Amino acid sequence: MKKIFIIIAVIVISLLFIFITGHLRDKSQSLKKRLEEAEIVVKNGDLDKAEELYKSIIGDFKNKQGVVEAISELADLYRLQNQLLKAKKLYMDIINQFPESEIISEIQKKLWDLNIEIIFSGLITEGSQVYEVKPQDTLSKIANKYHTTVSLIKESNDLETNTIRPNDRLKIITATFSIVVDKSQNTLTLKMDDKIVKIYRVSTGKNNCTPTGEFTIVNKLKDPVWYKTGAIVPAESPENILGTRWMGLSKKGYGIHGTTDPESIGKQITEGCIRMSNEDIEELFKIVPRGTKVTIVD
Repeated sequence: MKKIFIIIAVIVISLLFIFITGHLRDKSQSLKKRLEEAEIVVKNGDLDKAEELYKSIIGDFKNKQGVVEAISELADLYRLQNQLLKAKKLYMDIINQFPESEIISEIQKKLWDLNIEIIFSGLITEGSQVYEVKPQDTLSKIANKYHTTVSLIKESNDLETNTIRPNDRLKIITATFSIVVDKSQNTLTLKMDDKIVKIYRVSTGKNNCTPTGEFTIVNKLKDPVWYKTGAIVPAESPENILGTRWMGLSKKGYGIHGTTDPESIGKQITEGCIRMSNEDIEELFKIVPRGTKVTIVD
């Protein structure tokens, strides 16, 4: 009798195992199928239906790791619809709830890029306000008043020229930006009121020659001329290593600039300056004003 009982128990456990693994496999296949269906709906342009599908997938599969893909795609969809704050919340949810996900670095990059997109948009968020233009106002006067840049005001208000009129309403960033350069990681972190906005890859000085300490940005130049020892290299020259932008630091001779050699980014290779890709330095150049604090650490 005992032997029969053991045999029956083994059979039941085996059937239960087959059922559970089959169910999990079917559920996994179901998730994949539904994600594919939602992707097709997005490609067909029916964004409202796609949003419903993604929400149902997230609700049905809850904290299953595979649902990260659905949350990410829903965030991408919100971004496509210009619902930037909804997209940001979902990207942050993924980072907080699924830190071990295989796509976490991809999500982090999306969040950083989205942060810049929000800054450049007309959205009024924490650290910004609406300003009503007064008689005699100019973009320069407003930028100086709020310690921001003319470029950022123009970008976030979709202005093609510097012309403004009394009673115009403008988005103004009132937050304080700061920069931290980590030489050991070759990264530059842009902060907005001490909250990380974006982390950029940079190059720093060979043999640890980039100075450490606290500095400020004292000047900003577009298409800078490179005053090389014994020569003047014009902005348009392919030999001008400064790239398209220069932001000089309060430490004489040092600055943050672009490059004519994008392959060098991420290395300790410069004569002491912080080197960025031209695309990244042009983005940063629009955002940070003269006087911005720059902290360089080992």
